[in-house]
Amino acid sequence: MLERERVVYLNGEILAESQAKISFRDLGFLHGDAVFDTTRTFNGKIFKLQEHIDRLFKSLKYMRIDPGLTKETFSTVTTQVVEQNLKVLDRGDDYWVSQRITRGVRGTGLPLKPTVLIECTPLPLADRAHYFRDGLPVVVPSVRRTPPEAMSPRAKVHNYVNLELAELEVKAQNPDAWAILLDMRGNIAEGPGSNFFMVKDNVVITPKEQYILGGISRQTAMELAQELDIEVLEADIDLYDVYTADEAFVTSTSFCICPVSSINGSKMGEEVPGPVTDRLQKAYSGLVGMDFVDQYLAHQ
Repeated sequence: MLERERVVYLNGEILAESQAKISFRDLGFLHGDAVFDTTRTFNGKIFKLQEHIDRLFKSLKYMRIDPGLTKETFSTVTTQVVEQNLKVLDRGDDYWVSQRITRGVRGTGLPLKPTVLIECTPLPLADRAHYFRDGLPVVVPSVRRTPPEAMSPRAKVHNYVNLELAELEVKAQNPDAWAILLDMRGNIAEGPGSNFFMVKDNVVITPKEQYILGGISRQTAMELAQELDIEVLEADIDLYDVYTADEAFVTSTSFCICPVSSINGSKMGEEVPGPVTDRLQKAYSGLVGMDFVDQYLAHQ
């Protein structure tokens, strides 16, 4: 194993990333037939691991995949993988931490057996630092979010083609922009791995969970807002609502809370971050025990 090589858990073994092999006949590769969940570390500590594993198991149940491991085993092994990988993590950095389960390998002549992978990837702090300095420019693509009548967005699955197409369209217009999709009714839905919030008259508003993946970071932001006596609503949001909002922000595992600077080129608010977003960022930093905004800005 290379001196600074990370390790993964794959089907019962912890081994070097370079030694981890998955069959090209795996249904996760062939069909995107797989479930995953991702959290992150703060100063090397895993954030809300149990909540992420609970959501993972809901996605597995929706997809009718039996991982063959208990929640407790996932928690224990995830912690072991992270602890080993912290030894090769650069100072000031943190990890994405993911569990991935496919339905298994087809064509073996044996019953399908799930492929289980647990892995870490360093957060793209340097690549995304400028979003915390300048704000996140959002562009709404023509691609609409897959409707729940076709496949529920509430399950976190490997089939990301819908979101990838949206991102390709947006990046072709502005390589720096972030895609936020509309649902089939013309309301704001979500972006790749991210949830959208707007602020109007000091009320925080976010799309209804039926049409999105209810992010753990989204839920955390909502709970923090309530603790700060900021009203929170889940409601339909159309582009008129966003264009006339006072401020907006995006939540995700890596971003935590990132201010939006514009939407489709229209400036969002008078300052970045806006006052409500700033309060929520500070509260989030207090919750996780470190200033995540400063962590990003230190990587400029």
